Amino acid sequence: MKEKIRFFLKIILVLIVLAVISILISNKLIEKASQNKLFDSTEIIPQNKVALLLGTGKYTQGKYINLYYKYRIEATIKLYESGKINFILISGDNSRKEYDEPNTMKQDLMKKGIPEDKIYLDYAGFRTLDSVVRCKEIFNQSKITIISQKFHNQRAIFIAQHYNIDAIGFNAQDVSVYWGFKTRMREHLARVKVMIDLLIGKQPKFLGEKINIK
Repeated sequence: MKEKIRFFLKIILVLIVLAVISILISNKLIEKASQNKLFDSTEIIPQNKVALLLGTGKYTQGKYINLYYKYRIEATIKLYESGKINFILISGDNSRKEYDEPNTMKQDLMKKGIPEDKIYLDYAGFRTLDSVVRCKEIFNQSKITIISQKFHNQRAIFIAQHYNIDAIGFNAQDVSVYWGFKTRMREHLARVKVMIDLLIGKQPKFLGEKINIK
């Protein structure tokens, strides 16, 4: 019995070590890919025709405003008003009738003065990979500015580079460690998963007819 216990403990230890190594390697590769491609200021960021705004829910489970959402909206308005983007492609989840990330973001952007004809919606951005790939395959964009928090932009740029998309990121304000702890923990796993997805050639859940942004 003791030998079996030792055997299982060794397996668990090996799995933990492999998991830690996978996380460290994934983080290193993703951070390296985004070097010199992330911007916090509208003054120095290059101009691009289209910004890809990565969607998220407006409210948390406790019905409070989701700060990730709030700061992404603010970053998008700042970038548009500075003249560094001409169009905004909002890509998010609309898998349920009562949950519509793209339209919710669109309405809030329009309330802040962004014209409706400058906004395009992608309702099938279920994951970051889907959003980035569909931006190229459906909306014909191979040079984009991605808008999200820095850690998210890093992963999105890594995906973009894999698909030969020239992407830079505009960093929305981040959330405090206290409020964003769970998201940061999930991000470590998401980075490992994206490595696996790209390795096996994972494709978006949906593609479809092309849409021109003009």
